[in-house]
Amino acid sequence: MTSTLLPGNIVYGGPITEREAQDYRSLGQFVLDKYKGFGDQTVLVDAVSGAEYTATFMHKSIVRLAHILQKLGVKQNDVIGLSAENSVNFALAMFAGFAVGATVAPLNVTYSDREVDHALNLSKAKIIFTSKLTVDRIAKVASKNKFVKGIISFSGSSKNFKNIYALNEIMDDDKYTTSPEFLSPAANKNEDVALIVCSSGTTGLPKGVQLTQMNLLATLDSQIQPTMIPMSEITLLTVIPWFHAFGCLTLITTACMGARLVYLPKFEENLFLSAIEKYRVMMAFMVPPLMVFLAKHPIVDKYDLSSLMVLLCGAAPLSRETEDQIKERIGVPFIRQGYGLSESTLSVLVQNDDFCKPGSVGVLKVGIYAKVIDPDTGKLLGANERGELCFKGDGIMKGYIGDSKSTQTAIKDGWLHTGDIGYYDDDFEFFIVDRIKELIKYKGFQVPPAEIEALLLTHEKIKDAAVIGKPDEAAGELPLAFVVKQANVQLTENDVIQFVNEHASPAKRLRGGVIFVDEIPKNPSGKILRRILRNMLKKPKSKL
Repeated sequence: MTSTLLPGNIVYGGPITEREAQDYRSLGQFVLDKYKGFGDQTVLVDAVSGAEYTATFMHKSIVRLAHILQKLGVKQNDVIGLSAENSVNFALAMFAGFAVGATVAPLNVTYSDREVDHALNLSKAKIIFTSKLTVDRIAKVASKNKFVKGIISFSGSSKNFKNIYALNEIMDDDKYTTSPEFLSPAANKNEDVALIVCSSGTTGLPKGVQLTQMNLLATLDSQIQPTMIPMSEITLLTVIPWFHAFGCLTLITTACMGARLVYLPKFEENLFLSAIEKYRVMMAFMVPPLMVFLAKHPIVDKYDLSSLMVLLCGAAPLSRETEDQIKERIGVPFIRQGYGLSESTLSVLVQNDDFCKPGSVGVLKVGIYAKVIDPDTGKLLGANERGELCFKGDGIMKGYIGDSKSTQTAIKDGWLHTGDIGYYDDDFEFFIVDRIKELIKYKGFQVPPAEIEALLLTHEKIKDAAVIGKPDEAAGELPLAFVVKQANVQLTENDVIQFVNEHASPAKRLRGGVIFVDEIPKNPSGKILRRILRNMLKKPKSKL
C-alpha cells in the first residue's frame, strides 16, 4: 500500500483493485456463495464446548433459516434485532438476515431496559434474536413496542412476550418446508442498510450507525489480499463481542475469507489462553485491555503460546511499551494496530508488513482518502501538523438512523469528521494524539490523556490506568489519574506522581492527584468510559 499526496493536502491510499464482492447482487448472496464454495472446511469453533462447524453446515443452516424468516413475514429492508453473546447461532442469525435482504441490528447484551428501548426505537426491529442471557429483558421491552412482531430465542423463554419461538424448534419443524437453495434479492447496494451498529455512546445514549451493503462489500474487497499462508490454513481467535462493530465486522470478513475462527462468548483468563494453546491459534483479534493482560499477567507464562504469529489490535490506542513487553514475553513476531470507527465500517488505517514507527497506527487502506484540518478554522493542514482527522471512501456510513442533525455534523461533503486529533508524517504514517473532547486543557496546553496512560502502564506496579481533567479555577483542568495496582504491591499516590514527574513534561504532571480504584470502567471494546470517572469526581463516595 503506497499512499500519495493529492492537491490540497489530501492523502490517498490508492484504488481498490479487487472488486469481487462489490460486483455481487447483494451482500447476502456473497456470503452464501462463499460458504458454499468452502465446502467441508471447518470455519467456526466454539472454544467452550469444543464444537466445530463446517462451511457446508453454515450454508445449509443459513438457507433454512432465511426461508423460515421469510415465512415469518420478514421482507427485504425489514430490520432484525440480534441480542446475544458470540455463538454459532449469532452468526447464523446475522447471515440469514443478510440473505433475505434485511437490515441486522446487533444489541449490546449489557444494555439496561432504557438502553434496549432506545436502541429498538432507533432500528424498529420486526424480529429479535435473543440468548438465554437476554431473552427476558428483550421480551419485557419488546412488549411495550408494537413494531416487534416476534422473538426467536437461542435458549430460554419469557412470559413477558407472546410470540417467542425457540430457534432449534423452528429449524426442525416440518411445517416450514424449505428448499436447499436460496436466492438473495438483488440489492440497491449504495442505499440498502446491512447493519445498524450502536456507536460507543461514551457521550450519552448510543447512536445507530447505518452501514450499507456497499460499505461492507467494498470493505471486504479491501481486506481480500493474497497471504503467504492460504486463509483456509489460518486459525484465528476472537473474544471481541460480535454485537460490537469491530467484532461483528471481523466475523463477516473471516467468514468470507474461509479462515477457521475460534470464538469465546466472553473473556475468561484460562479459557482464552488454553484456546490459543489447544487450537494452535496463529492470529488473534485483540483490544488494549487484552494486550495489557498478555503483557503483565503472571498466568500467561503457564501456557504455550508459541503458535501466535500476529496480534491484530483495534478499538482503542495501544502503547508501544505494551507492544514491546508482549513481543519480549511471548515472542509474537507481528503486532498490527489499526484505526477505525463504527462510522467507517472497519479500519481506515492499518499497519503494514513494513516497519512502522513507534506510536504510528499505520497508513491509509486502499480506497480511502484522508485530510487533517484545523478544528477551529477548518483550514487544511500538511504533514506533521496536528488537527482533526477526516476520511472519505466507500466504507463511510450512510448516516445515523433518525438523527439527521448528528449526521450533518459528522459528514460534511462526504468527509467523515472523526473528532480525533492526529497527524501524518512525511512517509504518510498516521499518529493519533487524542479525542478533541478528551484533551485536557491545562493553562492553554492541550494534554492528551492517552499519552499519560501509556506512560503509567510502563510502571511495573500499575495494572491499569485512566486519566481525566479535574476542573480547576486557575488552570482550567488538572491531569488526574485513576490507577489499578498490581496484586499485593505497595504503591502510594506520591510514588505515581513522582514517576510521571520524572518521565513527562510539566503540563502532563498529575497535579490533580491520583485515585486508586479496583478497575477502570470500559465499554466492551476496551474504550475507557471517562464520563463515569468524571461522575466519580462529582460524587467522591462512589467506588469502582
